[in-house]
Parts: sequence; structure tokens; C-alpha cells
Amino acid sequence: MSGGEWQVERLAREGGAVERWTILGEARRNSLTMAMLAGLRDLAARAAGDRALRVVVLTGAGDRAFCAGADLKERARMGDGDVASFHRALREALGALEALPQPVVAALNGAALGGGLELALACDLRVAAEGVEVGLPEVGLGIIPGGGGTARLPRLVGLGRAKELVLTGRRVGSAEALAIGLVTQVAPAARLQEAALALADRLARNAPISLRQAKRALDGGFDLPLEGPAVPGVSALGPSGKKADYCNYATKPGAGEIELSAPGGWSRDGSGRRPTAPRRT
Repeated sequence: MSGGEWQVERLAREGGAVERWTILGEARRNSLTMAMLAGLRDLAARAAGDRALRVVVLTGAGDRAFCAGADLKERARMGDGDVASFHRALREALGALEALPQPVVAALNGAALGGGLELALACDLRVAAEGVEVGLPEVGLGIIPGGGGTARLPRLVGLGRAKELVLTGRRVGSAEALAIGLVTQVAPAARLQEAALALADRLARNAPISLRQAKRALDGGFDLPLEGPAVPGVSALGPSGKKADYCNYATKPGAGEIELSAPGGWSRDGSGRRPTAPRRT
């Protein structure tokens, strides 16, 4: 399936549980446009309700750029109000991508700069082709990262390293990006898609509800204390109290509506609501 800005492929892998989303903007280095961001929001909204979809791979067309940031030709035609609308659309689209219940693997087929790196940071895992460069160069242009990069980058590489990268605007190559934890894996450029899809396959083989709940627990619990009833995490046991039952039950149609017991006495019902700690007496 192809639209003006995106190509969507439901791949015949792991029972059709993997999709690849490709930015169709090779001539403009897959830069961010209002239409591209609107398309990403629509894709995320559709995927969020697709219980058969387990993993998404996101990449760019060609081999020059994963995403080179904002489209400067479109930006040149914008007034102040349009620029504000663009940044709002960028934050909403990346927020929708990050909030997907399915893991998202970014396949960095080329440079990921500015908003392009912020797009990759909104994914769960990143596989980079050898030789690609990534960075947030905005300070050299008289602006700052506007798509959540200043919040997401420190969570991956630590505050000190993030400050160095953002305040200098320095670009890093794939080897350094791997060393500092900015990307998960590096592959030869000719084998990038194969490597990203192999990682997606490995994720998709897991029990689907376990996969979604594990992602939710990691995202929801990152800033919470390690002890206490509000720590996200679900029991490995299913309705019968057996681990195997949970894994099997999770694959049944409609299994997303079951409540999963968790430490501290709260439960998850698929609504995405963060648990509330009980009053202390």
C-alpha cells in the first residue's frame, strides 16, 4: 500500500505480523513535511488498533538519508504561525509513534539529522547502516531541537553525553552511535533491511500481549521509583496461574481485553492508563 508520503508493506514474515513503513521522499532526502507528518499520525492511529500487527520497521527511501530533518523548501514558505503549527504537528506525530503498543524498529539507511534523528529517537530500537551520520545540529542554525530530542536523547545516552551532542551540534558516525547506545545495531549498508527485519522477526516471535506489556512497563516505569505499588510490570502468569497458559492465552483473538495481574494489587486492562498508587494510611 502506498500513499503520497509513505509506502506501507505488510510483509509475509511471522504470519504477517510485521509491517515496513518507508518515507517516500528520496529526492528531498526524506525530509519532514506537513503531509508526511499527517501521514505518520494516520499510520500510527491505524496500527494502534491492529492486534495482528506485532512490529513496525520504519525506514527511508534510497540510501542517502533516513530523514534529513525539516523540509527547508517548505519551511521557507511558512510564516510564524505555520512554523508553530509544524512543530506542533511534529510533536504530535512523534508522540503517536512512540505511544504505539507495538515495538518500532528504525532502519537508518542514511543520515538522520535534526528532526530526522528525533524521528529515530521516537522508535524503540535503531539499526544503522555502516557509515551513516546522526546528530542534532540545530544550535548551529540558531534554533534548538523542537521534536522532543532534548528529552529523549538523554534517556538513551545520559545527560552529559546528550548535552555535548546538542550544545556542540556535533554529528556522530554509526560506530560511535553504537558505542554510546544511540543505536542498537550496525549493519553493512547492503544488509541493513535484512538486519532490521531479522530483529523485527525476533521480536514478533514473542507472545504478543507480553511484547506490548513489556514495552508499556519499560516506558511507563522509567522515571518511577524501583519499589512501591506504582511500578509498572505485569505478572508472567496467565489466568490459570501457569506461565505457559499466559503465553498461549495471549495469542488468542481478543486477548488484549483481559486484565493482567501485577505487583502491588493493580491491573492493566489494555487502556494504557498508568496505575495510581493507593493512599498510605
